[in-house]
Amino acid sequence: AAGGSCRRRRRLAPLNEDNGRFLLLAALIAAYLSAGATVFSALESPSEAEAQLRWNRTLHNFSRIFNISLPELRAFLRSYEAAMAAGIRVDALRPRWDFPGAFYFVGTVVSTIGFGMTTPATVAGKVFLIVYGLFGCAGTILFFNLFLERIISLLAFIMKACHERQLRRSGLLPPNFRRGPAVAGVGSLVGWKPSVYHVMLILGIFAITLSCCASAMYTVVEGWNYVDSLYYCFVTFSTIGFGDLVSSQNAAYQNQGLYRFGNFIFILMGVCCIYSLFNVISIVIKQVLNWVLKKFECRCCPKCHKSSARLGRRNAITPGARLRRHNISMDADGQYDSDTEGRRLSGEMISMRELTASSKVSLAILQKQLSETANGYPRNVCINTRQNGFSAGVGALAIMNNRLAETSDSR
Repeated sequence: AAGGSCRRRRRLAPLNEDNGRFLLLAALIAAYLSAGATVFSALESPSEAEAQLRWNRTLHNFSRIFNISLPELRAFLRSYEAAMAAGIRVDALRPRWDFPGAFYFVGTVVSTIGFGMTTPATVAGKVFLIVYGLFGCAGTILFFNLFLERIISLLAFIMKACHERQLRRSGLLPPNFRRGPAVAGVGSLVGWKPSVYHVMLILGIFAITLSCCASAMYTVVEGWNYVDSLYYCFVTFSTIGFGDLVSSQNAAYQNQGLYRFGNFIFILMGVCCIYSLFNVISIVIKQVLNWVLKKFECRCCPKCHKSSARLGRRNAITPGARLRRHNISMDADGQYDSDTEGRRLSGEMISMRELTASSKVSLAILQKQLSETANGYPRNVCINTRQNGFSAGVGALAIMNNRLAETSDSR
């Protein structure tokens, strides 16, 4: 009776795992936003009120000393605010719309940084920006995905080489072992995949190092303090782009050409690195959501619990999964295909089926690179895959299409 009621509740339940994960993430984001708003309001609201009081006092004192009416003074200040919005400053600044300034502007547009210190003032410029940004942002996002694909390939290759070196030192690999088709015959490497957490750690260290180096440059050249420079790096590299601090805006710098080149390289590498790091962190967040949802699974009867355990995701990461699977024999892993059944014995990575089913492009790229590149599998598409207009493409879309085609017959 308990099992029947449980099955009825499952049939009537409008939420599946994907919907449950989506709603849970939406609730967590709402709580995260509320907590952030509370903290920032407590931190910044007193300073804002104090600044407003100081400004009102200064305004009244200026009006009384120089015998200027407040309405006239406010009208003058409004004109000054309009001039600031147009890019006019009291101190001499570099031209906003010469070729270097315009190049800096379009770079912030296509990368979605959007500082806001330069904006088109003409109707023709605004219309052109809409068309230009449509294709420019799409192409830049594709570039970020391709960068993610290659950085994951590089990290997987390096981590694979380190893993093989450890095996050689421990005597589990022959000294004359070479990477290639023979990898399938080595029991110690069957099913091995780099850990998502190791990749996240490496990308995090690289992002911190890059931000520290860029902050040192901005501190020396722009005259900012180091904390402001770090703040600028994060706001820029994450494409938030508030615009309260903007680099390379003075009229002249010492070694100006070299500084502009270094500024461009730091921003480009920083945005690509932080984008890759965000994608890896999103995998960890997704696995935490899976773990939370697993805690809410139906436990009304052992039969249903065993059934859900058999039908569960074969290779999803949950906290403690690696410890629970540590004692499973690696010889048994070799009995399964490396991309299907063999995944259930590796506690390291996420199933590619689950990634493609959820249509997460960045997650598919990460899994493809960590799984195929690290294990030496060829990156060609199965001969029997279903062909369409996108199957011969490159980049994130082609990866998704190929993986969906490879697994469509086995679903």
